[in-house]
Amino acid sequence: MSVFAGLVERLADLLQPLFHASAAAAAIVLFTALVRLLLHPLSRAAARGQKARAALQPRIGELREKYRKNPEKLQKAVLELHAEEKVSPLSGCLPSLLQMPAFFLLYHLFSRPDADGSGLLGHRLLAAPLDGRWADALAGGGAFGAAGAVYLGLFAVVAVVAAVNFVRARKSLDTTDVAGMAGVSRGAAGAVGKAVPYMSFFTLVTVAVVPLAAALYVVTSTAWSAAERFLLYR
Repeated sequence: MSVFAGLVERLADLLQPLFHASAAAAAIVLFTALVRLLLHPLSRAAARGQKARAALQPRIGELREKYRKNPEKLQKAVLELHAEEKVSPLSGCLPSLLQMPAFFLLYHLFSRPDADGSGLLGHRLLAAPLDGRWADALAGGGAFGAAGAVYLGLFAVVAVVAAVNFVRARKSLDTTDVAGMAGVSRGAAGAVGKAVPYMSFFTLVTVAVVPLAAALYVVTSTAWSAAERFLLYR
């Protein structure tokens, strides 16, 4: 924890001449971008994996027709096909999973007053303290107060990114045989397909309940993901 806090402090010191009192917030954004940059090769591999899985759809369709009365054999056959073609159904999850430690470090660091001996907990993004939450901003000056306006800006960014992701997810599901790729029943795939486009909007809830420092990580990472998907899945 102290090493992580020291890294954020060093980045904040470097950014101090440009961002002044909001240097620590800018350091968190920069740190998030560095994490995502390190994970970019895995994101590229995940994109290749998704395209490879899509290319297998005709063969999976044949398997589904062959084993339409035996879901267990269908699922086993699909997994064997993925193994044969060296395509991992879980490869797309790795970038998201590997981001979690950084998020939890930020959450822990700014959730406990005694988490570190640095001065990070005294930093702000404009009028909003990095260890504060939206509820604190509402209690202090209301939704349109100085601190509340910071959260309104973050919510606006998240809403725009979520709307873009929603449209892309709907288009992707319209052109993708989810049941065939997953080797599950069409009923289950349909339920998942209806829910997936709306998952982007859950980020709004996360931003509202976590400390502002962790919210900055979430917003930056979400925006990065949207840009990355636009470039990799064209």
